[in-house]
Amino acid sequence: MTSLQDGAAPRRVTTHALLRLGLPRDPRATRHLGTFLVATAATVLLTRAFLAATGYPQVGGDGLHIAHVLWGGLLMALAFVLLLSFAGPALRPLGSLVGGVGFGLFVDEVGKFVTSDNDYFYEPTAAIVYATVVGLGLLAEALHGRRDPDPREELAGAVDEAVAGVVGGFTPSARRRAEAHLRHAGDVHGAAQARALVDSVAEDDVALPDPVGAVSSFAVRVLHTLIKARFVPWLAVLVLLGSSAFTIARAVTGWWSGDGSPAWVLVGALVAAAASGALCVVGLLRVGGDAIEGYLWFRRAVIVSLLVTQFFLFRLSQWDASWGLLVDLLVLGLVAAELDALRRRADGEG
Repeated sequence: MTSLQDGAAPRRVTTHALLRLGLPRDPRATRHLGTFLVATAATVLLTRAFLAATGYPQVGGDGLHIAHVLWGGLLMALAFVLLLSFAGPALRPLGSLVGGVGFGLFVDEVGKFVTSDNDYFYEPTAAIVYATVVGLGLLAEALHGRRDPDPREELAGAVDEAVAGVVGGFTPSARRRAEAHLRHAGDVHGAAQARALVDSVAEDDVALPDPVGAVSSFAVRVLHTLIKARFVPWLAVLVLLGSSAFTIARAVTGWWSGDGSPAWVLVGALVAAAASGALCVVGLLRVGGDAIEGYLWFRRAVIVSLLVTQFFLFRLSQWDASWGLLVDLLVLGLVAAELDALRRRADGEG
């Protein structure tokens, strides 16, 4: 692909394979995928808690059992219908939420599909579900986290926002997003036309409710409020160290007591917890000289705990390990909020 500017000679522009296929990434995809995965995990946990509290009731009778995997399939189908029926970004938050709930109801019954006796209480189910969610998260990271947005993807994002705007108008937040995409797009081919389209969209304060966005904004405000108390980020780091120490102790105790846990699970939990703890110690050593670098190491420690350590803990403790997952997510949120605050202060000083 070539570009001509001010009569200059054509220059070669590197085009990613996805762009050559006409597949620009949605600039807000990470948010939608995050909603999908959080909804999936929360649905599994809530479903298990509800069924345990109500004695595992069955819907049906006379030889029929309407399993909740069917409701999950219906919700996933509804999400597909929503996302395939309407142009523009307005319904993607709702589609990701509905699809995540549906997938959570579906994957919760995986034990029935991998055992010959249709065992819903199959012991490794929690680890299978966790590995599935983590695998999808890694796929999302591979698609969206390893390559910065191409200017043409930013341009496509602005035009995508305008798709909804030309029929329903722009809310202030939608206009800000479209204009930010145009700024990041720069002077790529078509930017002037896209700018004219965005500028022509009328103002309109009426928008489809976005509960996911409201919850996300509330969580961000809470996290930024918490880190204003200077002991909170450090408390989060201490909790992370304590969690690693607890996992190491759990693995060593299981090994010496011969509790029946598979050796590969105990070794994996021990190594992963040790690695997470080591990364945390490196962060403690670095944070005095460079706070941002130190908290980046803390972030790496939490990610190792989330992606690796928790997998083995789920295999060891089944559903009790869900509390460790919630703690890791809270710590990750606090560390991310502190990193954001540190970077903002650094920019202000610069």
